[in-house]
Amino acid sequence: MLKNAKHDDLIPSSSDRDSQPPNRTRWRAVVIGTLLLPANAYWIASGEATSTTVSLFFNIIFILFVLLLLNLLFKQIAPNAALNQGELLIVYVMLSISSGIAGLDMMRVLMAVLVGPFWYARPENEWAELFWRFIPHWLAVQDKEILKGFAEGESSFYVPQVVQAWIFPTLIWSGFIFLLVFGMLCINVLVRRPWTEAEKLSYPIIQLPLQMTDGRSSLLSNRMMWIGFGLGAGLDILNGLHFLYPIIPGLGGRLYDLRPFFTNKPWNAIGWTPVAIFPYAVGLGFLIPLDLSFACWFFYLFWKGERILANVLGLHSIPEFPYIEQQTTGAYLGLFLIALWMTRHHLKRVVFAAIRGTSGETTDEPMSYRAALIGLIFVFGTLLFFCHQVGMALWSSFLFFLIYYAISTAITRMRAELGSPVHDLHFSGPDTTLIKALGTRVLSPNELTMYGLFHFFNRAYRGHVMPHQLEGFKLMERARASHRRLLWGMIVAIALTGPVAFWAYLSDGYRYSGAIGYAWRPFNKLQSWLYHPLSPDYGAMGGLIFGMVTTLFLMVMRMRFIWWVFHPAGFAVSSSWSMNVFWGSIFVSWLLKLILLKLGGVKTHQKAIPLFLGLILGEFVIGGFWSLRGAIWNIPTYRFLF
Repeated sequence: MLKNAKHDDLIPSSSDRDSQPPNRTRWRAVVIGTLLLPANAYWIASGEATSTTVSLFFNIIFILFVLLLLNLLFKQIAPNAALNQGELLIVYVMLSISSGIAGLDMMRVLMAVLVGPFWYARPENEWAELFWRFIPHWLAVQDKEILKGFAEGESSFYVPQVVQAWIFPTLIWSGFIFLLVFGMLCINVLVRRPWTEAEKLSYPIIQLPLQMTDGRSSLLSNRMMWIGFGLGAGLDILNGLHFLYPIIPGLGGRLYDLRPFFTNKPWNAIGWTPVAIFPYAVGLGFLIPLDLSFACWFFYLFWKGERILANVLGLHSIPEFPYIEQQTTGAYLGLFLIALWMTRHHLKRVVFAAIRGTSGETTDEPMSYRAALIGLIFVFGTLLFFCHQVGMALWSSFLFFLIYYAISTAITRMRAELGSPVHDLHFSGPDTTLIKALGTRVLSPNELTMYGLFHFFNRAYRGHVMPHQLEGFKLMERARASHRRLLWGMIVAIALTGPVAFWAYLSDGYRYSGAIGYAWRPFNKLQSWLYHPLSPDYGAMGGLIFGMVTTLFLMVMRMRFIWWVFHPAGFAVSSSWSMNVFWGSIFVSWLLKLILLKLGGVKTHQKAIPLFLGLILGEFVIGGFWSLRGAIWNIPTYRFLF
């Protein structure tokens, strides 16, 4: 889609790997990944789920690090029992997909929206009269006595009537999640070849797990890596001890708000502007192309400038102006259109191959193009049938999932090419887009209520599953391992994570109380929509169109002028909540990378990469230790990740 500095030189080249024997993967990798699913889900459920708020999940890097240590032991005492690179990566991908489903931006919010509308119902808010009747009894537990244990804790999930009440909602929503995520898998199969082989996108996010598991790589024996590891780990050890014993001084790990320095008009319109430097974020930022890291912090300041300009022009009194959330949605849709255009010839061949039933070009694919297309059509049809059963019109359901998968594909493409460390897109999904475009009068109360329930996979997209699937296929290509074996591992992870995550959240919630506060926003909005119907918001739609056109313009300029540094992906990712936390770290990584390239050239830059991989690994290992400690003993602990 977009030209960028290649990162294939950071890992062994394709030609080098082609000369090496394939990695023979055995079913034991899928078995090991399956056995680890419950423990990983419980860790996420009881550990505040923050591990899934950046593109690379620290809990999975921690598990992979432990597996590598065990693997070294097995290589000494039982070499045949040791896992090879392909098998380690299958476990990694299975757990990454499972974490995306079980994490903050899916299962944790799902538990809240299933419990919240009934638990928070009061006579004064009239939720029971307003929308309870639009939630089918088979979708959620509606008995407050059953829900009390989850909302307040100090109870047990393992009571027959409680387990019985949750069985059917667990099966229904687990099936829904399987369909949703399997549809992403089908799309990834269709675009895998051009995005991994023809265009050779760089996939920066996979560099750490790939090099960790490569027995031929010198990463784990690289002195620079261990220096970086020591810096990242040492900082987290210090701050973790500071959290436990405040007398010990801490270092960093906090957000410093710049607003107190901008108290006069129009500068005070910038809003919350925190700045901080996190070693792992500097490491992630160093791996992405220089133009994207520049665009991330530049457009972050650009959005602040928009707010200031609106204040100067007196437009800040217009609700939501300058419509930054809608501009961002438009930017993601613009990225989707660019990806679709760049892949159009391949997709045309895919359709013809599927219709004719030819398999010549799909022998090395995870599944045939025909199977992927049929699977995608089946998923879409079943999702529409589900929506019809709960009272939604087919046309609105179709638009909803069309927008959702368009955003998902844009995120996946952006991750594959540029490795954006964050992509949250808070409160800007298809539900918000359709409400802004159509208003609420053309949508039935059933549809609006389902938008509240669908909030669980549209609140934000930080831990989105789809990029991990495509990155998994790229990992298999790099490791010269079986795509088919990985495919089955993915399907197992997708199928089992729903029930396993329900168990983890219910078990932990009934014991310690569940996090149901995420239900306030969608159902307060639903209450407002039902009381005060909305007309189409033409200003917001203007913002969406502006964001889309701006993205397309930035793309055209990049294609025409090699010196153009304003990356359209940076425009898309820089406005959301997560960039508030990371823009300072990304600026530092951009500056360091620029200096290294200017003064030392490409060779110096390559020699420095292990240092930054070490920063990530060090913080993720020690941060993972603190997180796991808190999850096991259910105690507050140091959080290095916001």
